[in-house]
Amino acid sequence: MSTPSEAAVTAARQRAVLGVTCLALATVVAAVASLNVAVPSIARDTHATLTQLSWIIDAYSLVFAALLLLGGAIGDRFGRRRALLAGLAVFGAGSAAAMASDSAGTLIAVRGVLGLGAALVMPATLSTITSTFPREQRARAVGTWAGVAGASAILGLLASGLLLEAWSWRSVFGLNIALAVLALVGTLLVIPESADPEAPGLDLVGALITVAGLGVLVYSIIEAPTVGWTDRRTLGALWAGLVILVGFVFWELSRRNPLIDPRLFRHRAFAAGTLSLTLQFFAFFGFIFLVLQYLQLVRGDSPLVAALSLIPMALAMMPSARLLAPRLAGRAGTRRTCVLGLLLIAGGLTVLSRLDGSAPYWLLLCGLLPLGSGMGLAMTPATTTITDALPPAQQGVGSAVNDLARELGGALGIAVLGSVMQSAYRDRLDLSGVPDPVAAQARDSVAVALRLGPEVAERARAAFVDGMSIALLCAAVVALLAAAAVTALLHRARPGGPTAARPAPEGATAEVGAARTRR
Repeated sequence: MSTPSEAAVTAARQRAVLGVTCLALATVVAAVASLNVAVPSIARDTHATLTQLSWIIDAYSLVFAALLLLGGAIGDRFGRRRALLAGLAVFGAGSAAAMASDSAGTLIAVRGVLGLGAALVMPATLSTITSTFPREQRARAVGTWAGVAGASAILGLLASGLLLEAWSWRSVFGLNIALAVLALVGTLLVIPESADPEAPGLDLVGALITVAGLGVLVYSIIEAPTVGWTDRRTLGALWAGLVILVGFVFWELSRRNPLIDPRLFRHRAFAAGTLSLTLQFFAFFGFIFLVLQYLQLVRGDSPLVAALSLIPMALAMMPSARLLAPRLAGRAGTRRTCVLGLLLIAGGLTVLSRLDGSAPYWLLLCGLLPLGSGMGLAMTPATTTITDALPPAQQGVGSAVNDLARELGGALGIAVLGSVMQSAYRDRLDLSGVPDPVAAQARDSVAVALRLGPEVAERARAAFVDGMSIALLCAAVVALLAAAAVTALLHRARPGGPTAARPAPEGATAEVGAARTRR
């Protein structure tokens, strides 16, 4: 039994580990959304089209998501502290290269490099927390991690807005460098090394299949508004992406030591948590991508005012994730807490779909508050369900699945909702009387359309609002489908806290056995 002084030292060490890991987490998560506030500036400086802007934002999330499983496996095998250090170094170096970029193509490539670094960092943060805190304290620590994961995106937007008041969009990457350096120093000073010495070899083929499948799928979605949703190239690429991803499942099933055993998803709680997180972040990051363009291009807000407008969402999200969600899950159960959060998300997005060019701020606020509260309530139980499904030796892979759900959802949300908005914008933009070459540019870029005179600018704003409204309604439907799926998958769950592991039936694989939990 530890003495009071030993307990105090342990608690102080745990707080320090939590603080540094959350800083590293905030560094890579903020980068998912922070550049969104600079999209209009990037469009003006680099003459990027709507499709290129989607790629600039989505290249980071796509590489991030595609390599997360491999990043978690690397952390398990070679050490989570080493993975943190390597990932932060790559992230910082990539940000430095981005500051020197002057074209949309270069920015897309560099953002992909940043995603590589983030894929090493994010799974190492959560697996470090779950290996540091005992089970009875883990839910609160994971709640803090989940709150930071959600709110740091908004705080990153605020910091970017402040920087853009004085400097160009390149300053956003300067912020990335500063945060990466601070997190790297903190990791060297505070984070203990943890690894599984008997971890299996890395599944590089599986990682390459993931990159190929997700890359083809997202490419087809982002390019669809320009090429056409029913075009043979779009349909062929969509089918090719899906076939490659199905091939990934069969490849993993045939592996002795896969990146992720697909049989884990037979466990209803594990599947519910993963699906819930994926669809939450599909709606969340798709919303962020659209609303910041709306605030700046339609309402005419400055980057700082646009970022400040979203702060109430973060203020609602953090206490919901940190305090309300664990308590509510303990009393009402994981299923009800998660479903309530998803319903709040759907309600908030429905309200936000009513925004137009002259909407008052209170209408935006009425959508932001339930959206932020819902994200906080839904994130924490879903995150804890996933991390509790795997044993300590596999926390890196479990954390990577958790993170994969977030980043894959975000990447798909930006791609799908951005493409829905762009398709509606192109269809509804009236350019009668505008020369064909100029009209083509206006359809490709809202920023260009706003420069073609007051009449065309007003039409472009109206078309953008129509497209955003349709996209946000689609996001609300996705959140409702997520609530229905979680209800169905966890219909046998008992009220109480996070699920706890129980032995698997004889004959099940080791990972499946580890994932069998009490409902």
